Amino acid sequence: MDPEAKKARGAGRKDDAGDDAPGYLDGQLLIAMPVMGDPRFERSVIYLCAHSAEGAMGIIVNHPAGSLDFPQLLVQLGLIEKGEQIKLPENAESMKVLRGGPVDTGRGFVLHSADFFIENATLRIDEGVCLTATVDILKAIADGSGPKHAILALGYAGWAPGQLETEIQSNGWLHCDADPDLIFGDDVEDKYSRALRKIGIDPGMLSNEAGHA
Repeated sequence: MDPEAKKARGAGRKDDAGDDAPGYLDGQLLIAMPVMGDPRFERSVIYLCAHSAEGAMGIIVNHPAGSLDFPQLLVQLGLIEKGEQIKLPENAESMKVLRGGPVDTGRGFVLHSADFFIENATLRIDEGVCLTATVDILKAIADGSGPKHAILALGYAGWAPGQLETEIQSNGWLHCDADPDLIFGDDVEDKYSRALRKIGIDPGMLSNEAGHA
């Protein structure tokens, strides 16, 4: 995890006196509104890994990275030989490769269940979700010792201080509680509609005037 995201993550936590952080949304899902106007985020669902006064960082969980699949990526990275794809465990063969956002698109970020942790490399976001951005987790998934649930995202979405708050106030985003199925589920193309239904919105009736949840 980048030091900047770690810093943002820490700044949004409760302090020792138990005071609540002022409305920070790390660990929640952002859902793009039609008024968004940025094609990079059209119909996107973003899991927020860090959100604080110093900015925000998240991973888009519903935009596939073209035709690239995880076994092909392992071969490209030299982690397995070309003929070894058939030996991969089932969860590695089926693991989703997504476009995580427009920043640092040449780097992989793995969102995964909390049953896997690498000291000094894994960031625990909430009780059930972690983020790891080192090649070691890819090796672990390839040899069957990785997390039970995981998605690999190329790149991430980032916001400067106050930028995300402004976009939410301008009806650019809705937000809701995350759940494992919306993050790790196989039906990537349906996540946007399901996220809207989760907060009681019929996707077919969505208008540019809707407020935030």
